[in-house]
Amino acid sequence: MSTDDPFALAQTAAGVLAERTGIDRHDVAVVLGSGWGPAVDELGKTVAEIAVTEVPGFPPPSAVGHAGTIRSVDADGKRLLVFSGRIHLYEGHAPSRVAHGVRTAFHAGCRTIILTNACGAITEGMSIGDPVLVADHINYTGVSPLTGPQPAAPYESRFTDLTDGYSPRLRAIAKEIEPSLREGVYMGFHGPEYETPAEIRMARTLGADLVGMSTVLEMIAARHLRMEVLAVSLVSNLAAGLHKGEITGDHVVEVAGNAAGRIGQLLRQTIDRM
Repeated sequence: MSTDDPFALAQTAAGVLAERTGIDRHDVAVVLGSGWGPAVDELGKTVAEIAVTEVPGFPPPSAVGHAGTIRSVDADGKRLLVFSGRIHLYEGHAPSRVAHGVRTAFHAGCRTIILTNACGAITEGMSIGDPVLVADHINYTGVSPLTGPQPAAPYESRFTDLTDGYSPRLRAIAKEIEPSLREGVYMGFHGPEYETPAEIRMARTLGADLVGMSTVLEMIAARHLRMEVLAVSLVSNLAAGLHKGEITGDHVVEVAGNAAGRIGQLLRQTIDRM
């Protein structure tokens, strides 16, 4: 196993997952954001559950609301690989490590990935507890998981087209199930501090509807591997300057936890129609 080659590390991790779960190939990966843990029970029957620290390349998550487990879930014949929590840049990890779960899921057989997050809302009319489909993003982290040497064959060029990065097909399926779903542009910040009111005004000027500290690097890594991506943001708070009172991690997790079951049902229905 080479820890210097992120693709080789992901392939090794996928092999360990297959051994520990007893499932050779999975179909769909799901990454659960802050406080989204209860959603996993709506996705199907858990076949196996392991700690991320038992799989090569995964450090224990330190962010609040991230359980640090991987489940193999049977959704009426579809095999889901569910990551209860993720790794963030602000925990001190390199972009390639942040993307490790995505690449591991790809080598485990997944060609579709659902990314979820808790976020702050900028656009008028978005309310706390609302799910929003991510239609596009602005990467304000300043980094990319594709930085570094050109990946060896059979991996494609680093110069990845993100024009339809968030699958129009999957967004259409979700909106058939819940026509009231809104779409928005997600702006990914580095974190861990929340954005300032001035940064929120900047984000609005640039065209963002939502702000958060995840998702964008995972989407880039997934599209490089030609995985189909659906991203769902849960509005946990109004962004700085719009929010009354202090924004805290505990509040974010509480809101996400209260809504996760309902949105988990939406994800399951979407998966059934894929």
